[in-house]
Amino acid sequence: MLVGVGALGARAGRQLGATPGVDRILVADRRADRAEALRKFLGAKAETVEWSARRPLPPGVDAVACALPAGDDVPLVIAALESGVPIATSGDNQESIATLLRLNDEALASGVAVLAGCGLAPGLSDVLAAHAATLLDSVDEIHVARAGVAGPDSEASMRRLHSERPTEVIGGVMSEVRRRSTHELIWFPEPVGDKECELIGAGVGLLHKSFPSADRITMRAVEPESRSTGWFRRNDPGGNWGATRVEVWGRIGIARVPVIYGAVGRTATMGGAVLGVATALLVGAVPEIGAAQPGVSGLASCVVPEAFLAELERRGVSAAKFEGVPVA
Repeated sequence: MLVGVGALGARAGRQLGATPGVDRILVADRRADRAEALRKFLGAKAETVEWSARRPLPPGVDAVACALPAGDDVPLVIAALESGVPIATSGDNQESIATLLRLNDEALASGVAVLAGCGLAPGLSDVLAAHAATLLDSVDEIHVARAGVAGPDSEASMRRLHSERPTEVIGGVMSEVRRRSTHELIWFPEPVGDKECELIGAGVGLLHKSFPSADRITMRAVEPESRSTGWFRRNDPGGNWGATRVEVWGRIGIARVPVIYGAVGRTATMGGAVLGVATALLVGAVPEIGAAQPGVSGLASCVVPEAFLAELERRGVSAAKFEGVPVA
């Protein structure tokens, strides 16, 4: 079942429709016209359904892909837990991710896997961090940056993140940053290039859970430009460029070294591919890419990084080391 058919959700639906082993897709959206448009695109394997936070999940659902606006995903996750159905959500809101992590005990008791932050960053960035960790004996620091938004809802979420007090991991402890730091210039893969980023909190908790021994974890993002909302209303909301940069420091023997990865593409396309593949993982359609266990976690905790990245590569989303060597 796919809930939310905006810029990212529609692309996640297309990815699921193209996945062998996914035989039936229920599509739900607050706008019936968007749900119907995706149903027509997917053909006979799709049908539209109505769903709201006051309703249980339809019977026969094996997994849920949630691409609802940030914050709206929590009621759907609760409904999935009550129905015993695994769920992947693309929400990148700091508060909603923290709320989902607090549902971990309930998810464990229900035997349900909840994959949080299955988008660009958090999401693809977590997989890249996990891949970098396979090249190191130990991980000391993880620094993630992102640029781009996937549509109006994504832009609104990113604006909220830039107005909130961020969190980071310092000395192995997740802490609220009392004073927002100045902007830092980050180099993303072209054509995004260099952008000024500032600290945000989204995704830090997921990485901290996946890498509890890391001494420092930060997340930075480019603040959306003021004119972008009007641009989205007049143009394709998924057509803007986005990128993520993941810098992982650790040790190989006695040497302390960095591993730096980057990915660039259309923001909604990359995020939709990650959500689609994560949901396919939940239903066992691509068993080689990993297996999710009960509880709430990010992708870094459950994927086989090289296999997951190879699957994304087959779907047109690629990542590379900054010196240009492909990781999959």
